[in-house]
Amino acid sequence: MRKFSLDALAREHLERAAAADNGRSATTVYGGHEHALRQTLLALTAGTGLSEHDSPGEATLLVLRGRVRLTSGDTAWEGRTGDLIAIPPARHALEALEDAVVVLTVVKT
Repeated sequence: MRKFSLDALAREHLERAAAADNGRSATTVYGGHEHALRQTLLALTAGTGLSEHDSPGEATLLVLRGRVRLTSGDTAWEGRTGDLIAIPPARHALEALEDAVVVLTVVKT
């Protein structure tokens, strides 16, 4: 069994994101290429994000800190600390409306 402090990782990666040219920092907290389930912690500074990309499969986004906007086509969802957003099975983008940390959970098929 392995245990992670998501709070500690959030603090660490927000600091890394603030120092990075692209305003982002990420780490896989569980899973990887040998697993079907992958959980990635992603820190984003305000105004940065992930440009539109294809859906990785069944996925959710848990907002640990801050506020984000997930868009897909003409539809947008805002998430705040504590919110869980189901990612649509379509092209989408993510923007940090303020400094934010999220956990992306993906099940690869």
